[in-house]
Amino acid sequence: MATGQADPQRRERILAATLDLIADDGVPGVSHRKIAVRAKVPLGSMTYHFDGMDELLREAFTLFASHIVAVFERHLTGVETVEQARDAVTDLIHTLSEGPRRDLILGQELYTLAARRPEYRELTQAWMLRSRALLERYFDPETARQVDALIEGMTLHRALDHEPHPRALTREAVGRLTADHR
Repeated sequence: MATGQADPQRRERILAATLDLIADDGVPGVSHRKIAVRAKVPLGSMTYHFDGMDELLREAFTLFASHIVAVFERHLTGVETVEQARDAVTDLIHTLSEGPRRDLILGQELYTLAARRPEYRELTQAWMLRSRALLERYFDPETARQVDALIEGMTLHRALDHEPHPRALTREAVGRLTADHR
């Protein structure tokens, strides 16, 4: 197998394999050996690219958080009015809840780590600050915080419910929460 120099995408493949493995087996099911097999890299390259499992997990979850922020950005780009922002947030909730199950699982795995370990709490705090900054283009900081929590909660409820609530209910909730913004 090629060295890290001859295989410039190896590090990215390891991170992608880590996220895929977490989505399939959860954080407790992750090991250097399983990641190496999934990424199709020699086991030794795991320690070449990452100092240990914690560094690997933090970088993988940072990559995941950036992916979700990019989803927020795609929905909020080009929005000019508060009314358009409400529609964009509604679309975002439905996109996230109807999107890849992998993203939903990865988010919950990250939250579980954050509930237990401060370094992952810092990572989730950075993620929330980035998403709130996007929402603060349209809403004051307190409302942006509430809208961010609404996005998380409604996404999870819609994704896990046997009969997810309709778009009209999502739009109504977003409208109620942001009613003071014109």
